Amino acid sequence: MRISAKAEYAVRAAVELAAATGDKPVKAERLATAQEIPLNFLENILGELRHAGIVRSQRGAEGGFRLARPATEVTIADVIRAVDGPLASVRGGPPENVSYTGAAEPLTNVWIAVRASLRGVLEQVSLADLAADNLPAHVRRLAEDPEAWVTR
Repeated sequence: MRISAKAEYAVRAAVELAAATGDKPVKAERLATAQEIPLNFLENILGELRHAGIVRSQRGAEGGFRLARPATEVTIADVIRAVDGPLASVRGGPPENVSYTGAAEPLTNVWIAVRASLRGVLEQVSLADLAADNLPAHVRRLAEDPEAWVTR
């Protein structure tokens, strides 16, 4: 899986909003500075997150952004889908829509399994989990495996 800069920035900004204390909205400039994200890029991302119902915005001198739902109800998968679309696709479509013949026939099942694996992590980690540095046990176990850190 390739995680685009846009998706990574979106998750970082959303986690920053989840970690924000108080009732005041957070200005885009503060998010950009805190996460070292180019402001223009971040503003576009925040617009997409707003359109997807993940963040809401408030105008005016006291304006800014906040999560539209509790951080416990927003997953990394939600944020990635909001800015990049489906977690896994094959030739631009859902993996269940591809079919193969001959020796490659089982490949559809591989693509479905890849999507299920991604969901098993990205749909199980909420913004609240990230903000509190409290990852689910199965995700921690995966990340603690030394083999997970080896680039191949």
